Amino acid sequence: ESLQGFRDRPLDQCGLPYGVWDGTDGKARVGGRIVARAVIGATGGTRDGEREVLGGEVGDSEDGAFWIAFLRGLRARGLTGVKLVISDAHLGLREAISSVMLDAAWQRCRVHLARNVLAKVPKGSADMVAAAMRTIYAQPDATHVHAQFHEIVSTLERQLPDAANIPHDTRANAPALPAPP
Repeated sequence: ESLQGFRDRPLDQCGLPYGVWDGTDGKARVGGRIVARAVIGATGGTRDGEREVLGGEVGDSEDGAFWIAFLRGLRARGLTGVKLVISDAHLGLREAISSVMLDAAWQRCRVHLARNVLAKVPKGSADMVAAAMRTIYAQPDATHVHAQFHEIVSTLERQLPDAANIPHDTRANAPALPAPP
């Protein structure tokens, strides 16, 4: 199968409720020159944990218009049923999700969240903060997750307020997850 055939294949069998979508910056040769390019991609996941690469594109920049065109292309190929998208907090992507994937909630990727928090932490405190943040995800249920999240953010607010703003703002802007079907 050709690369173009893979990129254009129908996704009508894909009622994938979860998506992990991301982009990065790179360089490419265009017209004999090396220029900055954006590379974006989408992976879908089933409730059983199976994953499928849905698509990828290269464009001029990772702006909202590029993400909207990409997501519309996935829908046109038959992608349905997306209930939750996990990604970085890129504004263009978040706006595209809300305008194209109308039933989908958005959640910030925990790896990107940790990177963003640690960028605001002195190097000598980074290991401690990273370990503390990992305890949030190790809780046995939602009640304990919320309590641990509050404890970690409260501690950060007292010691590293710039770092605390990131998880605090993420939580404040996260929509409620839809009920499972």
